Amino acid sequence: MGIANILASLDRDIALLKQARALLGGGATGSGKKAGRPATLAGNEITARPAKRKKRNLTPEGRKRIADAQKRRWEAQKKASATPVQK
Repeated sequence: MGIANILASLDRDIALLKQARALLGGGATGSGKKAGRPATLAGNEITARPAKRKKRNLTPEGRKRIADAQKRRWEAQKKASATPVQK
């Protein structure tokens, strides 16, 4: 038997053992992945943090438009509550 045959046989045995381990360990899917925080990789923690988003700033014109719209909403609400309910 050559080294290549021995390595192939070992790889098959390892694959079978991993399948058996997954089934016994409750990993019926056989994916081998666990839920939760990822493990460390070679001492460096794998982080799943998203890239920082650029801060969005309002222009003074945009701020004024929003303020005017809110004032109109308040005015409409005030008018609606001031009118007597007719029966």
